[in-house]
Amino acid sequence: MANILILYYSRYGSTAKMANQIAHGVESVEGVEAVLRTVPEISSVCEAVEDSIPEQGAPYASIEDLKNCSGLALGSPTHFGNMAAPLKYFIDSSAEAWFSGYLSGKPASVFTSTGSMHGGQESTLLTMMIPLFHQGMLLMGIPSSETALSDTTTGGTPYGASHFSHKHPNLSEDEKTLCFAQGKRLAQAALKLS
Repeated sequence: MANILILYYSRYGSTAKMANQIAHGVESVEGVEAVLRTVPEISSVCEAVEDSIPEQGAPYASIEDLKNCSGLALGSPTHFGNMAAPLKYFIDSSAEAWFSGYLSGKPASVFTSTGSMHGGQESTLLTMMIPLFHQGMLLMGIPSSETALSDTTTGGTPYGASHFSHKHPNLSEDEKTLCFAQGKRLAQAALKLS
């Protein structure tokens, strides 16, 4: 069975909601399962000491998760137009995957949530793609044939699903549709490539 690693960081829960919707899309494809993983907080003084398993939500990611996945959906809140530091820290520690080529040739997509309408969703998505290109992954977005992309008044881009959380703590129907479509498309690509 193919598996799609949905690797994300979520401080207030919006990115986690998106990850769960993407997981529904992944699991709508027969023969593919979603594997949800998160990363621990870090500190500007020192690395935060966390239990090896979070109190709630998805387990923490490991390099083994990268090694064993058939595809990857990478998600983060937008922090100053870029991915959040905890996710970047994990990605920066993935040199083993890079040297070994674990991710090369596998499909990937990105998603983000932000607290303001013009908070840098698209720049975050684009900068999240850069390390995935270095890993040799095949990047996928959301095609214009997905009608919710044209209808949305909250979040969603051709680069990947997005969510505007400040005045909308819950995902809009269009955002849910786009997350689902992104997960389904990623799962279908993983099957075709495997």
